[in-house]
Amino acid sequence: MTSTTALPTLPTLDTDAVVESLADLVAEHYVFPETAGQLAALLLRRLAEGRYRTESAQELAEKVTTDLRSVNGDLHLSLKYHAVPAPPERGAAALAAMRREFDATLGGIPRVELLDRGVAVLEIAPNMFPLDWAAQPLAAALSLVAPARALVLDLRRNAGGDPDTVAFVCGYLLDGRTHLNTMLSRQGEVAEQSWTPPFVPGARFGGSKPLYVLTSGNTFSAGEELAYDLQQLGRAEIVGETTRGGAHPREGWTVHPNLELSVPVARAVNPVSGTNWEGTGVRPDVPCDADAALDRALALAAARPA
Repeated sequence: MTSTTALPTLPTLDTDAVVESLADLVAEHYVFPETAGQLAALLLRRLAEGRYRTESAQELAEKVTTDLRSVNGDLHLSLKYHAVPAPPERGAAALAAMRREFDATLGGIPRVELLDRGVAVLEIAPNMFPLDWAAQPLAAALSLVAPARALVLDLRRNAGGDPDTVAFVCGYLLDGRTHLNTMLSRQGEVAEQSWTPPFVPGARFGGSKPLYVLTSGNTFSAGEELAYDLQQLGRAEIVGETTRGGAHPREGWTVHPNLELSVPVARAVNPVSGTNWEGTGVRPDVPCDADAALDRALALAAARPA
């Protein structure tokens, strides 16, 4: 007698209900109200036209994301497909996926190395993980490189994450409390300010030794913020490629067990530039291919007097 294992039953996809929910959420929460109305109308129009007629959650996610980004190119606007069913709580889907990455990547610190002539390399990837997870590995890594003569901070594979973690890292690379960013709400009011912390555990690299930040066309969101903040403050030279250009902080809503809507709910304003990197990316001070960025930064460090 042959035994068989029953396949799991996939959740039914009611595209009408899902897309109507998406339209409501975008209209209510997207940071630019006028654009929010345009996007909501676009989703409902596409639904009526039959564009979203599918039984595949992944296919629906791809089509909706294309339409969401068609108005102003906001890369934080998306309908994300999760193969693993997501928790229903607000923001929990992205957090669950990020936790799996954190556990698989040594806490987001894949490389800490001392090279010739006292130059250290520290890579933070694939994300700026939430600070309550990442503080310990980051503090250990940043304290380890503190005595180096120069530091190369590699963000070429960093896809974003937590602005609080950006501020924590900056606390090791700047002297004194420093205003990094202001978040403005949908109504244009100050929702939150980001400052370096008054205290960080361990030793600081400090605010005067040579610092180089590597970027690529894949560097995104909070990874971009770290590069942008340090560049605007004149603290680091950015070496590599222009980044992807996503500056708006997002929140997530689970609208189906396999689908999460990502909506920007605020906009960042840098206190130095008065703007941000949305749509433009962080432009390097030393442009070069991402693959050549480390060698280029090391050459710059070698040319600096000891």
